Amino acid sequence: MNVERDKRNAKENRDLRARTKDFALRIIRLYVSLPKTTEAQVMGRQVLRSGTSVGAHYREATRARSVAEFVSKVEVGLQELEETVYWFELLSDSGIVPESRLVALRDEAQELIAIFVSSVKTAKKRQRR
Repeated sequence: MNVERDKRNAKENRDLRARTKDFALRIIRLYVSLPKTTEAQVMGRQVLRSGTSVGAHYREATRARSVAEFVSKVEVGLQELEETVYWFELLSDSGIVPESRLVALRDEAQELIAIFVSSVKTAKKRQRR
């Protein structure tokens, strides 16, 4: 039974690694397409930094030496996701990027947030055992 769980976890880790990398690539494409105004570039650099760091934090978490370290790394990834959503809101609300262009990215960020929150809860439960 543990072998099956380990196989399932390994597959989920690979999938989430790919998904967070794809999210970062989409963020990069968004940044490249932004207008060259000061406002757009400042906000763009912020979303570029926070949005591309999510996958890096997740990869660090998968190499954690303890449950506490795993939780810490994933929680930093969560903070970066929340910050990224904030910058999406500012880009949209300021009129720099049409909301329709950000919907899919925002949806993916929300899904990643849900996955990361679930991962933290599961890890904390295992830690208490």
